[in-house]
Amino acid sequence: MNPRYWIVAGVIALGIGFLTIFNRLIRLKNQVNEAWSGVDVQLKRRHDLVPTLVECVRGYQVHEKGLFDDLAQSRARAVEARGASSAAPAEQDLGGRLRALVALAEAYPDLKAGQNFSELSRNLVEIEDHLQYARRFYNGSVRDLNNLVESFPSRIVAGMCGFARAEFFEIESATERNTPEVRL
Repeated sequence: MNPRYWIVAGVIALGIGFLTIFNRLIRLKNQVNEAWSGVDVQLKRRHDLVPTLVECVRGYQVHEKGLFDDLAQSRARAVEARGASSAAPAEQDLGGRLRALVALAEAYPDLKAGQNFSELSRNLVEIEDHLQYARRFYNGSVRDLNNLVESFPSRIVAGMCGFARAEFFEIESATERNTPEVRL
């Protein structure tokens, strides 16, 4: 066989390999974007629930104004955060403030027994569950993309085409890893 055929076959094989890896990187990058969108939707649901929950509890505890103000500021920071690296600390802070608000409500049996608070509490638990699932999907997508970006030979294609590692949406504190406990 002519050596030119081997060279042409090698170039074609490299081209096919390059395109295969490139398309896989694109697919995983889009999956990470889609997964973050799912996390973002759940975070927005949680952010939207906060003012209603605060108003429900506010009437029962006037002297806890500091908690309400802190919660409002935490919510504002969480709403403004973009991307996993800035959203994670803001959401951790907001989650802590929400747990404090629910703990405050525990001190008021009338509030705990109220239908409005009960419904809001159920919504909060549901949102936290959905958020946990969305975080898992996002972090799994990030893991897959990062593995491909860092592996050989896809690392070469990723570097040539500008693909980079994605950030995990990590939770810092062990208490944040748990769904807020709401006793009805």
